[in-house]
Amino acid sequence: MFVTESIVNIDESNAAALLIEESHRRPVVVDFWADWCGPCKSLMPVLEKLANEYAGAFLLAKVNADEQPMISQQFGVRSLPTVMVMQGGQPVDGFVGAQSEAQVRELLEKYLPKPWDGLLEEGQALMAAGDFSSALSPLRQAFEDSGQRHDITLAYAHALLECNRLDDAEAVLGTVRMADQDPAWEQLVAQLKLKREAAVTPEMAALEERLEAEPGNHDVRHQLAVQYTNAGYFREALEHLITILRQDLNHADGATKKALIDTIASLGKSDPLAAEYQRKLYSLLY
Repeated sequence: MFVTESIVNIDESNAAALLIEESHRRPVVVDFWADWCGPCKSLMPVLEKLANEYAGAFLLAKVNADEQPMISQQFGVRSLPTVMVMQGGQPVDGFVGAQSEAQVRELLEKYLPKPWDGLLEEGQALMAAGDFSSALSPLRQAFEDSGQRHDITLAYAHALLECNRLDDAEAVLGTVRMADQDPAWEQLVAQLKLKREAAVTPEMAALEERLEAEPGNHDVRHQLAVQYTNAGYFREALEHLITILRQDLNHADGATKKALIDTIASLGKSDPLAAEYQRKLYSLLY
């Protein structure tokens, strides 16, 4: 039985499907109640409110203990209200008696998926499809919202590496505590090192040397910015381009401005680095 509802009434015909089988898909909160029970009447609206608010993240299964004595006996219910949390076919938590909304929320939060779990899943699906660029936004949000949870940190760093965002990948990997620097982290650090080494081409080195000798040569600075973009040094590339535009807004017949706009667009609107240089460009234009 596949259930999409948030709230159901339980009887012997659906108990096995909704209390046991459904708990393998999502948490099932079982509320044992009766009409004569005063605390039940204060608790049920709280449970129903939360079930509607969480919109199907858990199933609220209501059992009228007077009408379904066999089910109550099977679960060992001795007083009302009794609330049980079912997960994986087994009761894993619960309480007896009325509880405040805050107390019920605290109980539920232990078993409901966090928002960043959904973002991680979305990012991983995009990476599996080879769309690492699109994966950056949900993974960045998950990284920030989860307080830099380790598995999310590694997934985000992986996506950054695949997008040649080497500086950002290095910064993210640098947030991992020494105690958490496991083989998966070491592998990503090794990949970063290899990408760094491969990125420094003889042409890039020659342009860097020439710019150092001719800091006012905007053409050389533009060429170096293009090399940096290709190598994943996006901040350095953007900084060189904005430096040129501060002195010559129409440099190379607008090619430098276009290069800056294209680089920002390639990062995505939600990217903090893109937003930073979008503001800098606006300040020049307006």
